[in-house]
Amino acid sequence: MAEDEQSGIEPRSFLTCVTEVARLLGIGDVVMEPKERQARHLAHAARKPLLERASLPEKWFAPLMAAAVYDPDPSFCRWFVEPAVYAFGRRRVMAALVDYLRVGTNAERAGAVRAWYSAHVPVRADRSPAYAPGGVRDPALDESQDIKAAWLEISLRMFAEATDLPMRHRVLLDLPTSRAAYPSYLHELLESTIASARVHPDPHIRRWASAADPKGV
Repeated sequence: MAEDEQSGIEPRSFLTCVTEVARLLGIGDVVMEPKERQARHLAHAARKPLLERASLPEKWFAPLMAAAVYDPDPSFCRWFVEPAVYAFGRRRVMAALVDYLRVGTNAERAGAVRAWYSAHVPVRADRSPAYAPGGVRDPALDESQDIKAAWLEISLRMFAEATDLPMRHRVLLDLPTSRAAYPSYLHELLESTIASARVHPDPHIRRWASAADPKGV
């Protein structure tokens, strides 16, 4: 995912990602908008037609996920995540975000954290025609407990390994503070994370540790 930076090709941006989604939808160029507003305008134009489609071609998955990850606004990245969840399943969407978190650039990792919340969007038969007729949906599309566990593990390990404070913030502060949210095989890693966070110089990280272990000293 960092190949563009290494090869000299212009790095991806939200505008380039959302432009690709708009191209796939057949949405024309935004000629009357200032450049800094073009990306959001295109995203708004794509939102409704994406949800109105009963299915999305396979080749659309990667552009949708890229647009979600590169969208700088955590409130609006849902416009790309939600139709992907309906069309391709929550499991696949979450797995793609786990991959971004595991091997992406710092910008992509930050975007994956923003998009992760939206990947939990509830699916309803009246929300999108991509939901199977008759209100029936293959549960395998949305089975994601193991993917969620992978996200927790990678986030905990990234907190230990990251040298960038904003990145440590992003991966830790959105994590649940209840031990019950973590599978048993992650409890040892969680304990070491709490211990490290408890003595961290950043007050927000220490506050997370206190919430995760209120009896800790």
